[in-house]
Amino acid sequence: MSSASTRVREAIEPAVSAAGYDLEEVTVQPAGRRRLVEIVVDRDGGVDLDDLAELSRAASDRLDESAVMGEAPYVLNVSSPGVDRPLTEPRHWRRAAGRLVTASLAAGGSVTGRVTSADDREVVLDVAGTPTAYAYDELGRGRIQVEFRRPDEAEGATA
Repeated sequence: MSSASTRVREAIEPAVSAAGYDLEEVTVQPAGRRRLVEIVVDRDGGVDLDDLAELSRAASDRLDESAVMGEAPYVLNVSSPGVDRPLTEPRHWRRAAGRLVTASLAAGGSVTGRVTSADDREVVLDVAGTPTAYAYDELGRGRIQVEFRRPDEAEGATA
């Protein structure tokens, strides 16, 4: 993480945490004469557009008050993680409950299954109808698989 990203993280993290969010990622990049500040936040239950607008105002206020960005103009982008974000922390796995995921295995190969539960020690995947628990050190990064029709949606569909 660049020193600019670290300074931005330090300036806004208290406000983000106080609002009940996890600060997942901070990047600061040059964009012409300005800098692009990208902040990714998440929380249990997800994040909606009103939440993002409120957090954007709070983060902008914190950045302006701290002068961490100096006098140069910047563009602030606050968003939630996309479906392509790797599952690397227990909270990521917990928030993926019900989703189909693929993860590499530390012992080799990979596993694909639906997340049924996750806590601080392990994640349980339904692999072909069999619940299988994996400690986090047994798994590499997980990836959510995009499904156009999830099983719970297909049950209500008619042919």
